[in-house]
Amino acid sequence: MSKSDVDLWYNKFMIVREAKLLNGSLAQYQALDEAIRTAQFIRNKAVRLWRDQPKVNKARLSLLCKELAGEFPFAKKLNSMARQASAERAWLSISNFYRRCREGAKKKGYPQFKKHSRSVEYKTTGWKLSPECMTINFTDGFKAGQFSVFCNYETREDLFRLKINRVRVVRRADGYYAQFCFDANRKEKGSYTGNVAGLDLGIKYFYKDQNNNAAIYPKYLRQAEKRLKKLQRRLSRKFVRGKKPQSNNYHKARIRLGKCHLKVQRQRKDWAVKQARCVVHSHDVVVYEDLKISNMVKNHHLAKSISDAGWYQFTQWLNYYGNIWDKTVIAVNPNYTSQDCYNCGYRVKKSLSTRTHKCPRCQT
Repeated sequence: MSKSDVDLWYNKFMIVREAKLLNGSLAQYQALDEAIRTAQFIRNKAVRLWRDQPKVNKARLSLLCKELAGEFPFAKKLNSMARQASAERAWLSISNFYRRCREGAKKKGYPQFKKHSRSVEYKTTGWKLSPECMTINFTDGFKAGQFSVFCNYETREDLFRLKINRVRVVRRADGYYAQFCFDANRKEKGSYTGNVAGLDLGIKYFYKDQNNNAAIYPKYLRQAEKRLKKLQRRLSRKFVRGKKPQSNNYHKARIRLGKCHLKVQRQRKDWAVKQARCVVHSHDVVVYEDLKISNMVKNHHLAKSISDAGWYQFTQWLNYYGNIWDKTVIAVNPNYTSQDCYNCGYRVKKSLSTRTHKCPRCQT
């Protein structure tokens, strides 16, 4: 899951399934790239309008889409609802900025311009799925045409039985994907055991519960680090300063490096999903530390290990499965959780090197 991946995670009003777009020609994939760049252009124009003019609201950004279509021929090629979706993305970042200002957050998240967008979102028009759900045809002005839809059984089943609310085209290092957003509420019947788990997140152990059951993280980034460095060196050797565009060999090396990073990302996500599902399935109440990871990675000795662990992704999937199975998942303030004695509450100061708790008051 980045901020673009927030749509991929649980929303109680939506299910998101993903399929790969195959059997397209080079011209077809280039047409998808043009659609993505156009969606980025419209979003940036909406942010620019909000910065330059006072009292710009969501309705004004919607009107801007029509104005841009009349002014720029390439903007008119993009489906009208896709233009509206790009403006909605801009308004989402603006409204989140206003909300953080009202809440008095330290980091307001001022809306920025996008430089490397990787997706374009269609609503109910601009695409057509075949009756057997094997192909999808993009019918807007870019004429990307027909692609084969390669997906698993669950996605194929949902394509037949659920209403598709939106279709998002995403470009990744290994190809192009279509994300289908279904207007449905996912709820499943969970098995209730009466067990309670308190999770302590860490680096040596990914998590450890109150019964001393631990999960050790495989450290996927460390495993791939040697190959990543090798591919990065190859990419650097092929880069020519000031040359535009770069050579074909440079772009081939860039794609190979991107695929290696993508594999690590997918391994990390798969680990987080499986561990979270296992924990929530076997417990009725799960309590974990609400860690401030952005502050923790300022420790340059541990930043790489903390980022590789992916605690935030794991906690998001805990909340996801908790919502699906109607189980309780609680995030607690981590302040002094390692220093306060769990038996009598006496605070025992510790350094990071101290691995065992011993209370001088109750001898726990």
